[in-house]
Amino acid sequence: MDTVNLTHHFLIAMPNMADPFFSRSLTYICEHNEQGALGIVVNRAIDLTVSSLLDQLEIPADNLEIGNTQVHFGGPVQTDRGFVLHKPLGEWQSTLQADDNIGLTTSKDILQALAQGTGPDKFFITLGYAGWAPGQLEHEISLNAWLTVAADISLIFDLPLELRFDAAMQLLGINPLNLSDDAGHA
Repeated sequence: MDTVNLTHHFLIAMPNMADPFFSRSLTYICEHNEQGALGIVVNRAIDLTVSSLLDQLEIPADNLEIGNTQVHFGGPVQTDRGFVLHKPLGEWQSTLQADDNIGLTTSKDILQALAQGTGPDKFFITLGYAGWAPGQLEHEISLNAWLTVAADISLIFDLPLELRFDAAMQLLGINPLNLSDDAGHA
């Protein structure tokens, strides 16, 4: 497969995806280059609220509005580490710029700002991320494990979790019910 940069794209799991971490998942690719790919699954909640997370990290929260916000499963790599996908980009201690206005931050300062009500306008907090070694994602795509489409960030920040997968399929003009579990090559 030719080299392609899927940064700021969605990966949509095909129906035949056997890996339970990614079955029916929608993943936002934050970085894709010759060293591999890094993404965040954006449609899986876990049984943890932001309030509980802040308590565990001993971060006092003045912003009570975010307390009941759900923390999400970002992927199977480093599931003990927090990742905040956010808009606008801002200036945080450790941020990977995914797009002109989208960042993925791993430093505690963004959680402290969110707890005080001074963080980014839009945010999505996960534990863990999805990662691929060089060439691995391209190989999986060639095996029909994933569909790809340019990301529409409003799917992440404005739609409920349960609607995101189908909405991403609609970006491609595909009805998920019409997809087959069988894959082939013409």
